[in-house]
Amino acid sequence: MFDFVSFIPRAVMQGIPLLLGSTGETLTEKSGNLNLGIPGIMYVGAISGVIGAFFYEGSLPSPEALNPFMAVLVPTLACLVGSLLMGLLYCFLTVTLRANQNVTGLALTTFGVGFGNFFGGSLIKLAGSDMPYLALSATSNCFRQHLPAGDTMGWFGAIFLSYGWLAYAAIIIALAAGYVLNHTRVGLHLRAVGENPATADSAGISVGRYKYAATCIGSMIAGLGGLYYVMDYASGIWSNNAFGDRGWLAIALVIFTIWRPNVGVLASVLFGGLYILHMYIPSGMNLAVKELYKMLPYVVTIVVLIITSMRSKRENHPPDSLGTPYFREER
Repeated sequence: MFDFVSFIPRAVMQGIPLLLGSTGETLTEKSGNLNLGIPGIMYVGAISGVIGAFFYEGSLPSPEALNPFMAVLVPTLACLVGSLLMGLLYCFLTVTLRANQNVTGLALTTFGVGFGNFFGGSLIKLAGSDMPYLALSATSNCFRQHLPAGDTMGWFGAIFLSYGWLAYAAIIIALAAGYVLNHTRVGLHLRAVGENPATADSAGISVGRYKYAATCIGSMIAGLGGLYYVMDYASGIWSNNAFGDRGWLAIALVIFTIWRPNVGVLASVLFGGLYILHMYIPSGMNLAVKELYKMLPYVVTIVVLIITSMRSKRENHPPDSLGTPYFREER
């Protein structure tokens, strides 16, 4: 029989990086910026957190001196700073210099992966590890601490109460982002900038400021997805190129959720479940069948893209100015 009690928690943990990445990208795209650099930003967020954790643990006189609060705070701040710098770089190139957004995003992805692999490899050498990975178990344990009641409440605790704090923070961030976009003046202004920046500019809304703010905040949220993957899902193990294609799936999730972060809470679990479904469906020794199961997230993504492009409702389409630089002189 299919073991839902063990499957659902793993699907949630697999989906949290996708949720954070898609939430950050949704905020960015609502401002009219198409940031295809999300995979690289998530990678930089992950390695920045690893760097912070590595030097914090290295500064301690003994493992027992580790402060759980500082063990969480230092990597989180390092992750946010690294992701923020990537967001600022993207904005400087696309908003200030009006560079092509597609090319800039792809360049940031290439740069982010190279940046992460370079510093990840350097840290592995500094640690003197004989294996091609770096283990930060003490810091990871602080990130993975879950509610004590989860161990005593059977299937309910396993499904709903067995996650680290960053998983619950991701859900709160997604719901808060959905509320801000649809029920606040800031959200209204942001959507106006994404739909028609010339009209928003005429109404006195600072287009550049909103684009910078949305993209930078979105980048920091996406960077937390990389941090979660390393510190929680991977139990503090960093190895180069281990992040996979989760950044690209996060971008696909934006379209799947029709640019609604609150819908992403459930959609990310669905994508996370499809990502690991091959581990739970019996396929015997037939490796070809298992590889077909691994294709499910990408098949679903293609189907969603087709369905989304066929929708006629205006609210189901991306912002009108998505991917288009704004020239105030042409207003």
